[in-house]
Amino acid sequence: MLNLPTALTWLRIVLIPVFVGVYYVPDAWLSQVARDWIGMGVFALAAITDWLDGYLARRWGQTSAFGAFLDPVADKLMVAAALILLVALGRADAYLAIIIIGREIAISALREWMAQLGRSRNVAVAFIGKIKTVAQMTALIALLLWEDVIPGVSTPILGTIALWIAAILTLWSMFHYLKLAAPHFRGEPSPREPEMPARRPAGQVDPARPPL
Repeated sequence: MLNLPTALTWLRIVLIPVFVGVYYVPDAWLSQVARDWIGMGVFALAAITDWLDGYLARRWGQTSAFGAFLDPVADKLMVAAALILLVALGRADAYLAIIIIGREIAISALREWMAQLGRSRNVAVAFIGKIKTVAQMTALIALLLWEDVIPGVSTPILGTIALWIAAILTLWSMFHYLKLAAPHFRGEPSPREPEMPARRPAGQVDPARPPL
């Protein structure tokens, strides 16, 4: 059933070709500065809907399995499109984009595998992941805008520094999630999954249990 939170998530996906297409409009129609402002505005709108759909879903009790699946997919598609576009524009290094996109693919696969094991909570979003997201959004918005808007602050330099911070936190958070999931790679119980006591043969008394 389509509700407002899910509709906002679909809107974010629909905005991706609009966002990318802005940068391929002929120069006779839009100047580079106009393209940057419009493109940044569309991306910022998508980022706002990312926060809004989650807030409304929780507030109105309209969470669903499909919405939980679609929301991170829309986020990753938007971020990947922005990074690839910035590399094509010469505003971001390709290896930073590869690190960030590669991490998102790897962690998505890890979460899917852990969900099949019934241990999805082990790779739930950690605080470091939220900091990474803030740095990442700051970097993408600044690099898309490119034009200096704050006196004494270079927008391209701010975006580049934020992108480096996002890439470092991306690797850090990836190793954090892999560490939590590592026991399952070896078939061992994770620290949050206590081992079941061994079953005793019928009639055998537990020595630690006081007699009745």
